[in-house]
Amino acid sequence: MHRIGFLISDGFQIMALAPQSVFEYANIVAGEAFYTLDNFSVAGGEVRSSLGFPVGARSLCGQVDVDTWIVAGVNDPLTSPAPDDVLAFLREVGNRARRVAGICTGGFVLAEAGLLAQRRATTHWAYAREMQKLFPDIRVEEDRIYIVDGPIWTSAGMTAGLDLALAMVEEDLGAEAARSVAHKLVMHQRRAGGQSQHSEMLDLAPKSDRIQDALNYARQNLSRSLTVEELAEAVHLSPRQFSRVFTLETGQSPAKAIERLRLEAARLMIEQSRHPLEVIARESGFRDRRHLRDAFLRGFGVPPNAVRRDSRMDVRRTS
Repeated sequence: MHRIGFLISDGFQIMALAPQSVFEYANIVAGEAFYTLDNFSVAGGEVRSSLGFPVGARSLCGQVDVDTWIVAGVNDPLTSPAPDDVLAFLREVGNRARRVAGICTGGFVLAEAGLLAQRRATTHWAYAREMQKLFPDIRVEEDRIYIVDGPIWTSAGMTAGLDLALAMVEEDLGAEAARSVAHKLVMHQRRAGGQSQHSEMLDLAPKSDRIQDALNYARQNLSRSLTVEELAEAVHLSPRQFSRVFTLETGQSPAKAIERLRLEAARLMIEQSRHPLEVIARESGFRDRRHLRDAFLRGFGVPPNAVRRDSRMDVRRTS
């Protein structure tokens, strides 16, 4: 039996408890109560969530026997620092527990407790740079779904906690069990830890169907040169009118937006396939491997090989 403790404090973000469903269904798939779950707080009793309603919790006082600790985040970790007694508790159990995880901004609690020092970590993209600024001894990777560094796990925004929990199930019960749990929870797939938190199509957020259609056309034809003239013709606009409307709706030129789509496509292929970089460059519309590398350095600050290496490290840690 594997015991999981969710550590919550007043104002915790209620979505942090969603991963409990992953462990519940893992028990169903396993046909036995492999996992037992409890909520914990310093004093025990009722703990108020970010929505204001109470959730029951056990006290951390006395004998607490837990294999995996999962620390809930809050809506704004910069204005709601973790209580001192929570930090003291995490410092005490950090070296004894099998795993300690921070869901979303729960990573800030681990950082304040010193558990992330000299480790790779991630958190919600909106606070990743603040984490790096406040804790320079952490290697913050702001564009990751989750990261496993030894016994310490951290995830991005709240839904990424589901992916982190599924990765734990895969580590404990195997890949087939994790796939079955994902299927029962109607999750499309378990996202790999190295997968990006962002969607370029979502970030560009065009307002009209024509510009949305142009982006869809571009994404389906990234291996082509994709000139402004070709994109404009695909949506029945003149090149001049297309460029003006595109920039107005997305805040970027067509050329810049297309490069972002190419980078997103290339990154996914690097993380999820074994294709050589030359093939990936060609399929995503870059001239060659060098052009791909230059674009990665501009866009992500790291070369493609580093992304592939980190992705494979994440897979090995959860296999």
